[in-house]
Amino acid sequence: MTGWDITPTELITNGERILNLCRAFNIREGARREDDVLPQRLMEPLPEGLFKGEAIPKEVLDSMLDCYYDYRGWDKETGIPTKTKLEELGLKYVADQLM
Repeated sequence: MTGWDITPTELITNGERILNLCRAFNIREGARREDDVLPQRLMEPLPEGLFKGEAIPKEVLDSMLDCYYDYRGWDKETGIPTKTKLEELGLKYVADQLM
């Protein structure tokens, strides 16, 4: 489609590079872990249906965010991509600016 000779693995890596560049930009502009929140409404008990009265506790969402940060190679406390992850993606210059 693009005319590029690229493997599926390289395509996934390029997507990961884009995601980390976007995250680094947001970090540079002041975003941190405490900004990665879902709307309060998602934690309210459901008013009807099979799971009426059930809610997702904040602790569960925090645990899920820890897992997501681990998967992405980001620091769990701050949400900042680690230097190792950025260098792995060929983004050493970004790591140098963030660290």
